[in-house]
Amino acid sequence: MAFTDASLTALRVFREVVERGTLTAAAAALGYTQSAVSRQIAALERAAGAPLLERRHDGVRLTPAGRIVVRRAATVIDQVDATARELAGLPDEHGTVRLGWFTSAGAGLLPQALATLRRTHPAITVISREGSTPALVRALRAGTLDLALLASTPPFRPPDAETPPLELQTLTERSLLLAVPATHPLARGAFVDIADLHGQRWIASANSGEDRLMGVWPGLDERPEIAHTARDWLAKLHLVAAGCGLTTVPAVIASAVPAGVRVLPVHGGPLEQRRILLAWLRHPLPEPAARLADALRAAAVESDTPA
Repeated sequence: MAFTDASLTALRVFREVVERGTLTAAAAALGYTQSAVSRQIAALERAAGAPLLERRHDGVRLTPAGRIVVRRAATVIDQVDATARELAGLPDEHGTVRLGWFTSAGAGLLPQALATLRRTHPAITVISREGSTPALVRALRAGTLDLALLASTPPFRPPDAETPPLELQTLTERSLLLAVPATHPLARGAFVDIADLHGQRWIASANSGEDRLMGVWPGLDERPEIAHTARDWLAKLHLVAAGCGLTTVPAVIASAVPAGVRVLPVHGGPLEQRRILLAWLRHPLPEPAARLADALRAAAVESDTPA
């Protein structure tokens, strides 16, 4: 069986598995059974004459042959979709950029960049979606995103170990901040001492299935009291405003907090830095994606400039 016998359906299923990270998640997204997804992957591997995925307990990982196939699959699928659009009389998408972003980037950096791009390059269309950093990295690898805004924490390791490595640029690097109710005793000063965080109540959320909690100040030498859990950062901040506890916030959303919340730095203990990265796989970037990248860089510089 030659690879030229590979079906378009199998290529689409393969790309979905790469993006979702597991056969189960891909099956759910496609509306297939897991056995149907497995059969499509098996057929594609027979056509390639080599394993394309390494099955692991935490999902799948591309083999060297799989990296080649997913890169080519993205090109083939995009060309087929473009042809279908042309035959249907729909406008082409050469001016479309697919952007992924982590949750808090949507509070300031992303809208500012998109507003700038609309003024400077109104012919460019941006289609964006929110996701966790691991999910966005998989989507870049699968070719379903052109650019992604990623969050990075110390020790600032690469977002994955695949090859070729993603192109990465640091847009901002700023300290983690603390959100406290405006009526809280800790809100009276210009900063909070880390020693005063002992015994506080926290509003937190799980970090994409990991054990580490988002919203609790890192490195506290006690078991934190979690008063409330919420996935949405805006919900957490409104709970803070209601006096229900404290939570951490990245500097990128400090200007978007609701009334009744003070955002303060924390002194003492290790410096808690957070980075926003711009990531892409294709090099050089197509012109529309390059213009969006310029707008994101400009928005990041503006956000770092004191008012």
